[in-house]
Amino acid sequence: QVQLVESGGGSVQAGGALTLSCAASGSTGRSYCMAWFRQAPGKERERVAGSSHGGGYTSYADFVKGRFAVSRDSAGNTLYLQMNSLEPEDTAMYYCAADYFPCSSGGRASQYNYWGQGTQVTVSS
Repeated sequence: QVQLVESGGGSVQAGGALTLSCAASGSTGRSYCMAWFRQAPGKERERVAGSSHGGGYTSYADFVKGRFAVSRDSAGNTLYLQMNSLEPEDTAMYYCAADYFPCSSGGRASQYNYWGQGTQVTVSS
């Protein structure tokens, strides 16, 4: 099992930036995909970005391409999300997720067994 703890959320004005972090612990000896999801009130949870264990594979939702960057540390156990040019539409609870499968096939929230508690991001206009 993997335990995940997110940090770094907060409130910013439109155009601002935030960096989220997700620290993994537990059974981290195997390669595992880590991803960021977000969920706004009344909306479904949607994938924002993901990274393979070594960082060689990354993917992004179209709505964040060019604005957000996902990365993992050298050990592969901390996932980051650098968010730039934030928009009010980015306001949501952001969750870190992980599981033992290739990130290229991990597009749906239902596929992930391990989740963090979430960190709130609020962007005001």
